[in-house]
Amino acid sequence: MNKDESAGAIVLGATPIGNLADASPRLREIMATADVIAAEDTRNFHHLASALGVTVSGRVMSLHEHNEVAKREEVIDLAESGATVLVVSDAGMPAVSDPGYPLVAAAMERGVLVTAVPGPSAVLTALALSGLPTGRFTFEGFLPRKAGERRKRLQALATEQRTMVFFEAPHRVAEFLSAAAEEFGTGRLGAVARELTKKFEEVRRGELGELSQWAAEGVRGEIVVVIAGAPEPEPEKAEDLIELVQQRVAEGTRMKDAAAEVASAHGVKKRELYEAVLAARES
Repeated sequence: MNKDESAGAIVLGATPIGNLADASPRLREIMATADVIAAEDTRNFHHLASALGVTVSGRVMSLHEHNEVAKREEVIDLAESGATVLVVSDAGMPAVSDPGYPLVAAAMERGVLVTAVPGPSAVLTALALSGLPTGRFTFEGFLPRKAGERRKRLQALATEQRTMVFFEAPHRVAEFLSAAAEEFGTGRLGAVARELTKKFEEVRRGELGELSQWAAEGVRGEIVVVIAGAPEPEPEKAEDLIELVQQRVAEGTRMKDAAAEVASAHGVKKRELYEAVLAARES
């Protein structure tokens, strides 16, 4: 970590998402040497340190979704005064669907160094194992629990062309998949990854309709759902736009101008559409 010896820093530490062997040497080192550890759950952090054989020398404090706003200034003050503050969540990278984002934003506003010790990621692991396109994706986290609000979010994503990654609780995953199948279509491809990096890791791939039926029987463990993006819309053809041009001509627009306006609005070649209208008129 490149920084002034006298300056402090906030360090986001990625913890294992299941398999403890995934803890990096850098994570172990900073767990042992950080002046302060701000943990989502202090008991879980102490269990992790014990399991990794790490002796913690710094002060351990809680930083979770219910106290993050109240505690963030304290954490930033500590770093500003020269302390190295390690921020950890229960699993994975802090600030990604876990406490951390408000702290990071406020620290950067105050000019405090924020860096990271990267490591395990449920999002990227599930995406890579899904068998779906990985070149472009969007992380949607947990959707609203209420059916109406969840449906609105899914409807807004119905035309999203990037692969989508969601978190969901095991007791709600069947309901989520059923709602996704309804909004995206039962044939849309998806994958449900459960217990990633653990002994009973499983990735179930298939169409949303099939996955919904499978999940209805009951699913256990930590869940990540990956859903394929919407297919690119078929490009419009000049022949399909002839009637629109004819309507504008009937309203008094010159055919050449009408063809140009419609072609521009629908992304087809003006000349091609004009000739298609002429051909239709002759026939």
